Amino acid sequence: MLISCGDALIDFVPTRNADGREAVMPAVGGSCLNVAIGMARLGAPTGFLGGISTDMFGRMIADHAAASHVDLGFATRSDRQTTLAFVQIVAGESHYAFYDAETATRNWTYRRGSIPFDTVEALHVGSTTLVNDQGAAETKALIADARALSTISLDPNCRPNLVKDKPAYLARMAEFAGTADLIKMSDVDFAYLYGDEPYQQRANAMLGQGASLVVITRGNNGAIAWHAKAGPVEVPAPKIEVADTIGAGDSFQAALLFALHKQRRLARQQPKDISADELRRALSFAANCAGLTCTRPGADPPWSREITWSW
Repeated sequence: MLISCGDALIDFVPTRNADGREAVMPAVGGSCLNVAIGMARLGAPTGFLGGISTDMFGRMIADHAAASHVDLGFATRSDRQTTLAFVQIVAGESHYAFYDAETATRNWTYRRGSIPFDTVEALHVGSTTLVNDQGAAETKALIADARALSTISLDPNCRPNLVKDKPAYLARMAEFAGTADLIKMSDVDFAYLYGDEPYQQRANAMLGQGASLVVITRGNNGAIAWHAKAGPVEVPAPKIEVADTIGAGDSFQAALLFALHKQRRLARQQPKDISADELRRALSFAANCAGLTCTRPGADPPWSREITWSW
């Protein structure tokens, strides 16, 4: 099984009503839930770990996950409210206003011993769950239990408007990166975390700390990855008509993990042996899945039937 741990929420996505006036439409989202949805739709056995409310929005989230074949057996249901995020598109980038105080996601706790990690091929973490102290602490405990048996995947998916103490946040992200095998971030995330540092310099440092693969997505400029054995590998972005970019990075992450899973390069220690050709095919697959997600509004990753691919 592949497991994604973190945020599950409702995005209010910009749209227009019948009169042409601006409006918003509720859509299930949350970076880590999106990753779980993406992996499951592509055909991987997938579970989600995190807090989901029993309120109206929480039921929407649970129904959406079930319809995409995501196992919620490890999720924690509570009567706390659902996190809400209002989305604004500025110059092609999604900006978020979060309502996240005392929510089910924010108050998730990891139940030690509840997960048979010998059956978990990879564990993905990241995004808003790592911003608050409790979510970060629970995720650290989870990784500590999983790391000996499962590959650890990290996407910081930074949300600067939630960060109150940036130096502390940067230190926290550095700590999580030091425990990860696969690290993916957008160019926007990279700039927030590392400023003008050259990509390759930071990637080499992460590989030196123990990561097997470092990937940076760059929107229309495609993606570039660094691997200790395969070296640097770059792939272009597909040419598409963009509806919005909501969930594109999550779709890329899900498809990359799925592709490595199909190539038998995802389980513990396997990512170290990936070849340049295998990595290029995995990255191209991920870029195409992300591109398809961008052609429709909201976080709506593709199903396997929508993607033609040869392994």
